[in-house]
Amino acid sequence: MKYSLKTSFARLTLAVFSAVLVVTIFGRSVTVTGAWAFCKGWLVCAPAAPLGYLKLAHMLMVALASVLMILLLRKAWREQRDQNLLHPLTTVTGVLFFGQAFVGSILVTRGYPLHLVVLHTMSAIALWVSLGALVFVSGVLAEEPVEIVKFDFRQRAKDFLILSKPIIVLLLLVTTYSGLVAGSKAFPSASLTFWTLFGGALAAVGSSALNQYIDRELDKRMQRTAKRPLADGRLTAAEGLSYGLALSLISYYVMAGFVNLLAALLSLAGIFYYVIFYSVLLKKATVQNIVIGGGAGAIPPMVGWAAATGHLGLAAWILFAIVFFWTPPHFWALAIVRKKDYERAGVPMMPVVMGEEKTRKQILIYTVELVAVTLLLPLFDLAGTVYLISALVLGGLLLYAAWRVVKVEGNKVAWTMYRWSSMYLAFIFLAIMVDAVI
Repeated sequence: MKYSLKTSFARLTLAVFSAVLVVTIFGRSVTVTGAWAFCKGWLVCAPAAPLGYLKLAHMLMVALASVLMILLLRKAWREQRDQNLLHPLTTVTGVLFFGQAFVGSILVTRGYPLHLVVLHTMSAIALWVSLGALVFVSGVLAEEPVEIVKFDFRQRAKDFLILSKPIIVLLLLVTTYSGLVAGSKAFPSASLTFWTLFGGALAAVGSSALNQYIDRELDKRMQRTAKRPLADGRLTAAEGLSYGLALSLISYYVMAGFVNLLAALLSLAGIFYYVIFYSVLLKKATVQNIVIGGGAGAIPPMVGWAAATGHLGLAAWILFAIVFFWTPPHFWALAIVRKKDYERAGVPMMPVVMGEEKTRKQILIYTVELVAVTLLLPLFDLAGTVYLISALVLGGLLLYAAWRVVKVEGNKVAWTMYRWSSMYLAFIFLAIMVDAVI
């Protein structure tokens, strides 16, 4: 490996490093001298004393560093999209830079809460580590493009939308909002609703992109997933990884800055659970992958509850359990329909390993357990009559669908169970919301 500044990308990276270094020196000087008190304002300020010019200089350097960082990100996404290390490292560095600036800008207005002070410090450390690594890696790996690819931006927007799995994200947001309303016992403020759902959406989209990055080779062997953007090559692996990492990081900044620490930590836990615990460790390792991995999708309603209350009560854990027990029958029904796909991909789903007959019985067993769990809320006086009636009606319909899966052979009833279970989850959480506000 030979380090060189021959490429324009490496030179721009070094310029960004230098600008951030100057910003850091100026920022520390402003803090030590108290210059911030003599030039109040954001973006620009009018100095009230000579020391105020130090604060103004710092703000101007922040603006310059920001412009250089944006140019570097643009260059990476246009010219280094095949670089599996350089591209994601540049993207993460950019998110850390703007994330630290974001946290720094709200510290004063929030009264310096400890978790934001820690986040600001950790962001600074991570930024310098990533910047140092980026300077080195860009000098070793960066290449001047033979030609700049002209993108079909409409197609790329469509591909990134597919990478985001919008239908699944929408279902997760329904459960998040239900937890938010149930925790508030009323419709929450527009601000809290927006930031909770926005942060939750970013976390869900980031997790989805990282999952597809990990499964890109597996997806090529499955008919259902072969046309996904990463599997089909319409987006590069580096772009998928960068997209997922960036949105996952941004989601934490949003949750920590505009919601609360517990909601942010739960959202982050959901990302790690889905990406590392399920996608990397469980999916190809055990027939219980869906059972154990179901905890990832069960975290969003807890995020909503934590956003509303700042803590987790028994009701929040029951909401978690509802999604946890819903997940196996939902995905096993799909696995029956797509059994050959999972066989080709080598994924040990229950129909592949234990056969369809046992899977159908397990679908019914877990559905019975799911309906029983939904009745815990009224049992512990955590929900009212509207929810109780809804849970009984919806549960009865879902049990009938699961019973038909056992009694009727073929994929049609399994597909019906899969589709109905999706609607069931949306309706049961809608019932939770309605009951909470009546």
